Amino acid sequence: MIRLATDVGGTFTDLVALEPQSGRLITAKVLTTPADPSQGVMTAIAESGLEPSAIDLLVHGGTTVINALTERKGAVTALITTRGFRDVLEIGRGNRPDLYNLRFRSPPPFIPRALRFEIAERVSAAGEVLQPLDEAALPEILKACRAAGVEAIAVAFLNSYANPGPEARCAALVQETWPEVSVTASHSLTRARREFERSNTAALNAYVQPVMSRYLRHLGSALEGQGVAPPYLAMLSNGGTASFDWAAAQPLQMVESGPAAGLAGAAALGRAAGIENMIALDIGGTTAKCAMILEGAPRVEQRYALERSRLSPGYPLLLPVVDIVEIGAGGGSLARQAANGSLQVGPESAGADPGPACYGRGGEAPTVTDAALLCGLIDPERFAGGRLPLDPKAAAAAIAPLAAKLDLSTDETALAVLRMAEASMINALQLISVQRGHDPRDFPLLVSGGGGGLHGAALAKELGITEVIVPPRAGIFSAWGMLASAPRLDQDQALTARVSDLALKEAAGDFELLQRQAAQHFASLSSDRGSLIHQQALDLRYLGQEHSVTVPIGPADGTREIRQAFDAAHRKAYSFDLPEAEVEVVGLRLTSSLPWPALEPAPLDQESLPRHAKPRGTRRLLLEEGAVPDCPVYARSELPIDQAIVGPCLVEEETTTTAVRPGQTLRRDGQDLLWISLQAGA
Repeated sequence: MIRLATDVGGTFTDLVALEPQSGRLITAKVLTTPADPSQGVMTAIAESGLEPSAIDLLVHGGTTVINALTERKGAVTALITTRGFRDVLEIGRGNRPDLYNLRFRSPPPFIPRALRFEIAERVSAAGEVLQPLDEAALPEILKACRAAGVEAIAVAFLNSYANPGPEARCAALVQETWPEVSVTASHSLTRARREFERSNTAALNAYVQPVMSRYLRHLGSALEGQGVAPPYLAMLSNGGTASFDWAAAQPLQMVESGPAAGLAGAAALGRAAGIENMIALDIGGTTAKCAMILEGAPRVEQRYALERSRLSPGYPLLLPVVDIVEIGAGGGSLARQAANGSLQVGPESAGADPGPACYGRGGEAPTVTDAALLCGLIDPERFAGGRLPLDPKAAAAAIAPLAAKLDLSTDETALAVLRMAEASMINALQLISVQRGHDPRDFPLLVSGGGGGLHGAALAKELGITEVIVPPRAGIFSAWGMLASAPRLDQDQALTARVSDLALKEAAGDFELLQRQAAQHFASLSSDRGSLIHQQALDLRYLGQEHSVTVPIGPADGTREIRQAFDAAHRKAYSFDLPEAEVEVVGLRLTSSLPWPALEPAPLDQESLPRHAKPRGTRRLLLEEGAVPDCPVYARSELPIDQAIVGPCLVEEETTTTAVRPGQTLRRDGQDLLWISLQAGA
């Protein structure tokens, strides 16, 4: 039987299938179909040659949710909230990230004020019902929603984290009265405090719910129609997976689906290679994403901010998301002259339709891929395994007008486009490493995505990183990572108490309840409830503080052990601790997952490989240092094991090309990892 993963990106849809018994991998890569991404998925399955009836598990992820949010293509959404709290989404936190920018304006809410409705009800912070829900007022609210063409409703009541009863009752009445509308209750997503963040989370989940519900339902029907039997799992932003039905109800959990899969793959590959700590960078057609892998796993943040920048707080969400930095710099990123006359690359992308000019699908604007083609980094005949031949003349025609504006030659402009894109990537790598307290020179850099091998060595040189790793099938690495992702559920619960034996006893009871809920959640995937893996954590803070630190705990940990762990975590996060101050619990968290088969790259058959590397040809390579008239080009599949090859050279495979710069050394190991070594300070 076969495990299958599909990853829908902004430009390409990738497929990886694993036959566990033999270890054989089947791959496919096709252009994404933006109008209906499921078409790209079905095309990839068809091109892979897989027998649908042989597939016993499918994992699916991609950019559908984040695209609906960033392009504002979600549903018409309304909010029902406690009387007096209609403007919580607008008021937000009242802070500004750019302290001295007096012209700062918070981003507008996804739900306009005219579609935010108040209803009489009140629950205290302790969970006591102070005023019952005014059910009689609901029909008038729904009448106004119908008249406004509302497709989704978010219900977010004050203090529903402490007692979700009234909120759940309101959501049930809405669904009962109006079965066609999508309904999101805030407590179903998170039971954490912070009214603004919880309300915003519910609002954005409702905003994308109709879109994703239709999409997943349509994809599921298409899969069944082709003979692919369930289960179908969706890739989540926390690095785990869940059923299509669950993801359709909580689609916001897929907001960073693709990047999370790539990090799951990086962690799995690192464990197989004995590398616990690394920087992972994925460069796709639309974006570049990077993250730290520490102690064998990516860090998962309990809060996420959509569209956050130096000048905007973005839209905060109370959801577990892998800690990544993502920028609009990829193969399809558009190059143009900015208003001040300088060159700008991204964040806008040519996407899959029409795509870069060299694709020959109607694109006319210059992109990073067009520049890479003109610089010789890409073979126009072998791109995407030869299934999508590129047009160098179209690339040159697209870059020529930009070159004229910048008063540069076509070659100089192509180089400048690549350097500008790489400057953005370097900034992202510094954000995820230096600004998190890590020196990038202490870590190897693992690069993936279609552009990872093209840019990885150049980026490492700039940052002083001495080793770059290019995994096999790097261009479809996120899809490979989905096969390493176990079904996972993150739950939280607000709790206020001083750290004491009594408080820990109360927390133990709450953890037991969450574990029973996790068992119910996984019942459809596993009948062995005892096999679930649970990780407990507490949100702790010094008495009087506003923000907390999440501290993992063991079932046997007592007050003393928890206090020591919190002091150490606070000292690491903020560079100080307060050993004499009292500590309080403000919430608890439970992460539950199913045991999952380990995923490792298959070892190479060394006997079938040549003993000495032999280029398949040469081509002109244009670098900042100058042109290389006859740069050797190797096929990755024909490289011997452990032979050092001195750059410059290019290594081609079906999904990407790896560029080795002058003064760098390339080596292929027995697990088919490419290692590019740079001398320190070179």
